[in-house]
Amino acid sequence: MTVSTISGAVASPRRRMPRRIDIMSHAAGILVALLFLAPIAWAVLATFKSRSEAAQPPLPPWPTEGISLDNFRTLENFGAGILHHTLNSLIVAIATTALTILVSVLAGYGFSRYRFPLKGFFFVLVLATMMVPFQSILTPLFLILAELKLQNTLVGLVLIYVTLQLPFSVFMMRNAFDAVPPEIAEAARIDGVTGLRLLIHVLGPLVMPGIVSVGLIAFLNAWNEFLAALVLLTSQDNYTLPVLLTAVRAGHYGSIDWGAVQAGVTIMMIPCLILFLALQRHYIRGLTAGAVK
Repeated sequence: MTVSTISGAVASPRRRMPRRIDIMSHAAGILVALLFLAPIAWAVLATFKSRSEAAQPPLPPWPTEGISLDNFRTLENFGAGILHHTLNSLIVAIATTALTILVSVLAGYGFSRYRFPLKGFFFVLVLATMMVPFQSILTPLFLILAELKLQNTLVGLVLIYVTLQLPFSVFMMRNAFDAVPPEIAEAARIDGVTGLRLLIHVLGPLVMPGIVSVGLIAFLNAWNEFLAALVLLTSQDNYTLPVLLTAVRAGHYGSIDWGAVQAGVTIMMIPCLILFLALQRHYIRGLTAGAVK
């Protein structure tokens, strides 16, 4: 037996080991993905069951009596209709996202690039507001909106959501701007780019992952928020989707229409899944911005 034969026999098990590890890691990843996708697929399949079949035990999860759109028709009969309440949620979520991005980018840029008295104190004060439970300030917020004539309006709900999103958003944007080398801004100033032009055209593209992360988190939180919308909105026409689903779940005389609930959950999942899948790369980069220098 030659030396090359012996070395090949020794090397072949070593080459097989990484392949086995790769196969096992891929199999584990597929298993975990299936565990997360199973409830989503279950909810989507349940939406196409008839009302009578949806009230029965949930196995099997797919419709056995044929595909039915009764659950979506049931949602349309609640409140002002599912499309109207979906539009309310979209208006609130998009407006919250836009205002949160605008304020947090300006505040994060100021905390990162400018020096002013008590800068550290004010930044810690902003972060400290995250430790205050939202439920404890819900009554004062309700009274403030009532004094401003914004109670039971989508505008007032947007302002509340923006207020709740800003502490964490300012923290993320400050970290995103800190991760940008200051030499880039200095070079732009030498070329005559200052003020908002510097922020928008030079630093803006560099902190885009942070902006996307802030916007995505703000949208998802505003889209799924329930308690503030339930307390601050008293008119049925202004209800957002989470509040509407509560009415659907309560049903008549305490009965629960599971098919309609699953249909509403499916509608609520669609924008969240689309946005997250489309922006996941920027989202991950934004969350890790400033972690490593």
